[in-house]
Amino acid sequence: MGLAARYAAIGVVAALAAAAVLILLLPQHQELTHYAGTPNGYQGFIPRGVVDYNGRKNPTGDLILDNKTTIRNTIWDGKYSDTIIQNHNQIVKLNNDFVGKIDPVNKQPNVPLQDVYVIKGQVPIKEITINGQTYYVIDANKINEANIAGFYTYDKWVNNFVAAINTPGTYAAVLPGNSPVFTWPNITGTVAYQTMVYGRYGPFGGGDVLVLSNGTIIPYGATGNIAGASLDNYLFTQQSYNPPS
Repeated sequence: MGLAARYAAIGVVAALAAAAVLILLLPQHQELTHYAGTPNGYQGFIPRGVVDYNGRKNPTGDLILDNKTTIRNTIWDGKYSDTIIQNHNQIVKLNNDFVGKIDPVNKQPNVPLQDVYVIKGQVPIKEITINGQTYYVIDANKINEANIAGFYTYDKWVNNFVAAINTPGTYAAVLPGNSPVFTWPNITGTVAYQTMVYGRYGPFGGGDVLVLSNGTIIPYGATGNIAGASLDNYLFTQQSYNPPS
């Protein structure tokens, strides 16, 4: 072997060795992408806090699927990430200000509300493992903006809210300003009026209800800054709700 050939061979070996070292130094986690939920269903992301991911802060929480499965340790990455953090922080602040105080209409204590971001259709998720911990990253940049909308309701009813949207026969309606629902001395009456109050302090609307086929109603409000057109039936309600006498 000539001198030039020997140097070339040494260079190849060195490059391979360097590549091997680089691979060892890279974060050892595996990423798998799949789509959660069904194409015609509605999934709900419930923010609980924030986490550092991909060089920035992102909302983290639970993903409720249309089959009622809950995926925990979920990270929302991409479009609307900052907006969700801002909305959630505002809901938390309002809860701190109002929860426990007496509703002036039905004379019951206010309860904690929770925001939820509904996605129409399947949700692209990257499953990652870092240091033995599994996380599920929603790739929001792959979701059509028209298929994402924000809502909020009583924190213990969020799962029921997602289930109701996925239940045939459910429809959305608006409560008239003089609705007797606001005076009901129970959590339904409290949440109905409380969503109206929160609407004064953020990009929120209130005073809407989901009406299930069995007559159950779930009061809720909507966020004005995440309002995809595919969910207009729940964002811009035209029908008024009048409870049975």
